[in-house]
Amino acid sequence: MASSRSSIRADAVAPVERAVAQWAAALPAGSDPVAIALSGGRDSVVLLDAAAAALLERGRRAIAFHVHHGLQDAADAWPAFCAAAAAERGIDYAQRRVSVLRARRGSLEASARDARYAALRELAHDAGARTIALAHHQDDQAETLLLQLGRGAGPPGLAAMPARHTDDAGVTWCRPLLGLPRAALASYAAARQLRWVDDPSNADARHRRNAVRAFVAPAFAAALPGYPATLARAASHQADAAHLIDELAAQDARAAGYDAVGGTIASARLATLAEPRARNLLRWFLDARGLAPPSAARLDAMLRQLAHARVDATIALAHAGAVVGRHRGRVVVHGRAPGDYHASWHGEAAIALPHGELRFEPVDGGGVAAARIAAGLAIRPRHGGERLQLASGQARRALKSLLREAALPPWERDALPLVVCGEALVAVPGIGVDVAWRAAPGQAGWLPIWHALAP
Repeated sequence: MASSRSSIRADAVAPVERAVAQWAAALPAGSDPVAIALSGGRDSVVLLDAAAAALLERGRRAIAFHVHHGLQDAADAWPAFCAAAAAERGIDYAQRRVSVLRARRGSLEASARDARYAALRELAHDAGARTIALAHHQDDQAETLLLQLGRGAGPPGLAAMPARHTDDAGVTWCRPLLGLPRAALASYAAARQLRWVDDPSNADARHRRNAVRAFVAPAFAAALPGYPATLARAASHQADAAHLIDELAAQDARAAGYDAVGGTIASARLATLAEPRARNLLRWFLDARGLAPPSAARLDAMLRQLAHARVDATIALAHAGAVVGRHRGRVVVHGRAPGDYHASWHGEAAIALPHGELRFEPVDGGGVAAARIAAGLAIRPRHGGERLQLASGQARRALKSLLREAALPPWERDALPLVVCGEALVAVPGIGVDVAWRAAPGQAGWLPIWHALAP
């Protein structure tokens, strides 16, 4: 009888142990710790229990991370539980408390998720960890696919969650249990007699994922016996499709003269492609420039203007905190025009402005004469009507004309900070210093150099 119970227990834990062992064996070699995100719920405790054992067997240090959102009173007891769970398994532990603010356009769930991932990334940086394991499983993947369907998402959204992904900060996010259903984790927890905490918010159907879990997923499971594996498989197919359309967009971007430094594409290329392919290229371009994807209607509107507006038309489309426009036949992304600002300059090496930093490089002759700084210099944007004399014997010229001759795009002209003294224009970075304020040969001067923030 005891042998039978032992066999049942082995069968219950084997799927989880096998999945986690395969993940641990595939980890890149290194002495850095492997982090395990630990909410205290059943799924994360299952991952902690299995991963701690698998990593210990391979001589790899593990560390558990807990993020306290502070959204409910019950959560105050969870850090202590998580710390004890980690200590029980002989692994390190760290935690971070975050404040979750609901975004103007977005759910509390999304805001909490963003705060959680940011905190986990910070914890990984502090601990020197490059890998974070998350406890998402096959049912979570199916629910994510259903949520994305409800949003009308395309292949990238319908691909749901990747089993492994390295972000821009160099952190690799892994989901060792993604191929297993929730039932497999429940069987493991029962066989191992694990303890966990219950989050009461998981029963609140006002949250979309909870509503899908409570009402939609059971209907799918009743009608489609293969659920959740069938939906997880569909997500995998969509991930393949998303990869292929990204490759196609990258080919079209190269044909449109895209490079990561300049970050522009030829608008003519958008105009010659079939609409689905042009939309795909524009969507890829916006993502490559770090912008969130627009809605389908917004993307169509942007495509019409960028690809088919008059050659001389000025296009400036505000999107995701930046501006998407067209200049000399190229589609560009740039920052918004700065508002009014005013900063005094008393000889500092750099002045921080809302849209960048104006630095001053010491020079011998040329630049703003150091002896003139005491006159009360300031930094401000263009107001219009400014004039500058760049050489003795030459007329004072309108700054507008000088900027146009310098072939600066309109948004760069608008962004340039000016060094002024009262109403007198002293210097413009990249254009020059007025002769009345310029350091003579052999005199100390400061050359203004503008460094704009990336959009």
